[in-house]
Amino acid sequence: MAENYVAHTMIGDPLADAAVEALSTLKRSESNRLISAYMSPPDGNELPDAPSEVRALFDDVMSPPDWLDLPALNAGIHMFHRNRKMVVAGMLAGVLVEGFSTNISESFFITGRLRYQGVRRLQQNNRHMVEIFFPGGMDPYGDGWRLSFRIRLVHAQVRYLLNNSEDWDVGALGVPLSAAHCGYAITAFSARLLKHMRSLGAAFSEEEAASFMATWRYSGLLMGIPESILFEGEDDALKLYDIGTMCEPEPSASSVVLANSLVNSAPLVVGIDDPVEGKKLSQYVYKVSRALIGDLLANQLNYPKQSTFGVLPWFRVQARYDRFTSRVLPKMARKSNASNFTTLMSGSWYHDEGITYDLPDHVYAEESSKW
Repeated sequence: MAENYVAHTMIGDPLADAAVEALSTLKRSESNRLISAYMSPPDGNELPDAPSEVRALFDDVMSPPDWLDLPALNAGIHMFHRNRKMVVAGMLAGVLVEGFSTNISESFFITGRLRYQGVRRLQQNNRHMVEIFFPGGMDPYGDGWRLSFRIRLVHAQVRYLLNNSEDWDVGALGVPLSAAHCGYAITAFSARLLKHMRSLGAAFSEEEAASFMATWRYSGLLMGIPESILFEGEDDALKLYDIGTMCEPEPSASSVVLANSLVNSAPLVVGIDDPVEGKKLSQYVYKVSRALIGDLLANQLNYPKQSTFGVLPWFRVQARYDRFTSRVLPKMARKSNASNFTTLMSGSWYHDEGITYDLPDHVYAEESSKW
């Protein structure tokens, strides 16, 4: 598995890479129009002519794998929404920080995606997660399905920009946004997130966990992760995560900057503008994050020194209380669920134009058009 992981650091996404290179010869507006036409439900009209590389990519996206069982994803959807609080905490304070502790951080650091457009990037990532766990979201042309594919295009475009810049060292870092790093990230979003959710007191069945994993697996395939580095189930994903972690170097300066930027962006992501309240939330996120990722990694990331005594037990007590009130006081539970859902939505990026397929057009975020 280690040999396979290292080999995939030199692999990108051949189909998407070829399509993005072909699209680079077109005007940005024309490229967006083509992608939008192919990613919209057929309405009886013929699709516009597109380069052969682009058609090949869409043929791939429209071919679901044999193992996909869309109705079986519903159990994971119910589990996700029942445990929203733990999902958000586990993702923000655990999974994303752990991901940035690897060389995954290098592409974000060089491009400045998190420094200059950090809140928007995080809200876009949050919306993707929300949409793949929305009923029907992973059906063909569903928003989760389309946003997963959009990520594939964005990755390919960033890979194209970095490969054509002087800032990326393939010999030292491998291919930008490699299949190895994408395969590693999807194990964190799925199996590692389940682990953190359990630590925070989430309750779910084996069927629900398997459904949750299947949703992420299909999303990963739509994102262009080859099955040669894509997990099959929770145990397989955790093993791949452990192997990938051993293959990665210790956290770099880029990791330290991005992990701390992520924690300090949390108040802005959920719409807290007051500096005092924002600082309180950031300090709490630091505490929860340290409890989830452990002192060793937290210290490597230059986290503030804090005691985590009682943090996870208190989360678990709150989770049990929420489950109790949902049985005994359903009206109160519904009000709390509505509040949690509103918070989840406020941390997601939505705009009037719907899903667009504009791609970054400069390697540096501060010089790129909006996307």
